[in-house]
Amino acid sequence: MSKIFIIEDDKQLISLLKEHLHKFGFETMSVTDFETVKTQFEQYDPHLVLLDVNLPKYDGYYWCRQIRSISTCPILFISARDGKMDQVMALENGADDYITKPFDYEIVVAKINSQLRRAYGTYASSKNDRTIMINGLKLDVERLMLSFNDQEIEISHTEVKILDELMKKAERVVSRDRLLEKIWDDQAFVDDNTLNVYITRVRKRLSSLGIDDAIQTIRGQGYRFFPNWGTME
Repeated sequence: MSKIFIIEDDKQLISLLKEHLHKFGFETMSVTDFETVKTQFEQYDPHLVLLDVNLPKYDGYYWCRQIRSISTCPILFISARDGKMDQVMALENGADDYITKPFDYEIVVAKINSQLRRAYGTYASSKNDRTIMINGLKLDVERLMLSFNDQEIEISHTEVKILDELMKKAERVVSRDRLLEKIWDDQAFVDDNTLNVYITRVRKRLSSLGIDDAIQTIRGQGYRFFPNWGTME
């Protein structure tokens, strides 16, 4: 039974969420103390988090970063804020999706199931695939770390997803649509330039390790990861 951790301060909404999630066989727990969210998360060890933006003490972006520092479990924001920047902020802080209130509970359940399949089920990589190595460049998906030539840097959850997809398909073109699908379930709110921004950030991460021009833009198609600093193993 999948465990859903609800970080929300609207008691009525929590009750309704739990009612619908229980109908679909999920186990749930909601936050009881908004100063110890991270501790409660660690103790409950959920499969997925539903997280609001507006919370007592610290906002949802803060708690998203805290959870991302110790876990790669899916995080879905649920918020009345429907501005593009709010949604981009959520993604930049490590969220996997963003659902605006009011929402249809069946859509929430569908998005939860989609994220669970990606993280643990049909679409999930096997445990052996959680570390990818190409020509000395190592991507540690679980630890959100990228290393090369005795250098190691921490990268964001979204940057890991992009590199994970590109490196697994090295020397093959990955379409923009595929990358958007990999990173975000709901592309409706994503500005076309958002992916460009993230690709630029990933290139800068690689450059800081001494790797330049590894991500090639294939005009009209997408991107290709090419290990041009040596011969592929």
